[in-house]
Amino acid sequence: MANFRYKAQDENGKTVTGTTNAANENELHVKLKADNLLLVEAREISESKKRRRRMKYDRLSDFSRNLSKLLAAGVTLVRALKIISDDESIAPKEREIYADVLKLVRSGMPLSDALEEQGDTFPQLFINMIRSAETSGNMDATAANMADYYSKEYRLSQKISSSMTYPKILSVLIVLVVIVIMGFVLPQFEDLFAQMGSLPIATRILMGISDFVAHRWYFLIFGAIIGFMGYKLIMSIPAVKYFLDKVELKIPKIGKLRKIIYTARFARTLSSLYSAGIPIITCLTIAKTTIGNSYIESQFDDMIAKVRAGETLSNGIDSIDGFVKKLTSSVGVGEETGELDSMLVSIADQMDYDSEIATEKLVAMLEPVMIVIMAAIVGFIMIAIIQPIYGSYQAIANTSM
Repeated sequence: MANFRYKAQDENGKTVTGTTNAANENELHVKLKADNLLLVEAREISESKKRRRRMKYDRLSDFSRNLSKLLAAGVTLVRALKIISDDESIAPKEREIYADVLKLVRSGMPLSDALEEQGDTFPQLFINMIRSAETSGNMDATAANMADYYSKEYRLSQKISSSMTYPKILSVLIVLVVIVIMGFVLPQFEDLFAQMGSLPIATRILMGISDFVAHRWYFLIFGAIIGFMGYKLIMSIPAVKYFLDKVELKIPKIGKLRKIIYTARFARTLSSLYSAGIPIITCLTIAKTTIGNSYIESQFDDMIAKVRAGETLSNGIDSIDGFVKKLTSSVGVGEETGELDSMLVSIADQMDYDSEIATEKLVAMLEPVMIVIMAAIVGFIMIAIIQPIYGSYQAIANTSM
């Protein structure tokens, strides 16, 4: 089964592009015909390209910024791509991607199609923005817009990563403390506890865990590997992911903060697409894929159908369970004043700020939880050790009286 990048026409003569799997071009033609599409052109995407990883946000931002500056300076697209691909500061694999894009553009292929030929390297949002710029002729401005967009995405992801450093350190410390106590400290008390007639249930549980960690530690490693694989397998099931994504939004405090983050992500993407002159239906179709919550994304098909039928965008967004009401209000004002594009930019900037605050609050909530968990584990261990020792002293005191 091969992967094809195709160009087709629908019943109205509109050009449609995309990628799909098919055994050959004949099968591709049949599949598209079933969707009322007429195949115009097809190219097979090589396996090496399909295996390429998606480019990181900071690299996408640098590529967009360099492309914008060169084009704004009057440099041709081919020469701009040549300058970018010859940059010695980029990684060899990244240079290979740019060189391949340059080769395809030199052969006469539009930049958007050349980017899409790279498999999953470039996000669909970026490709559609470039395709829109090719039609409108404002490639440099669109590239600058994308540079700003991915720069914000990168800063937010880095902020989340840096904010999670302390909780991660606490998690590692909890594991290390438990391993050291269970594997090395508690075995020193075995002889002492063996001389006691009966032990409290907490001590028996603790000593059982300690014996397991000290002598059957390999089962823990095996169990961790199986558990990780099982988690990945379960999370790959759409129904499970849908359920968990829905439950996430209902959790007190956390659900509200996650809604802000998802709303900000959608607003930023919708603003970038709509400002580039892309039709609102196409904007919604692309923007929904960037949200990151399958429950919210699943509601868009009905919403897009209503907007296509004539319902206002604000009412459509209001019907989505998972967005904050501030987005609906701002879009409604934009529709009433006829300045939807500027209102989308404004609400996107505001939601970006709200998203950063929400992220900080989520991390702030997580830190004390980790500390409480660590304190509970250490406290349980201390009680389980001290309780029988204190009991033995108490028994000795009673017998001496």
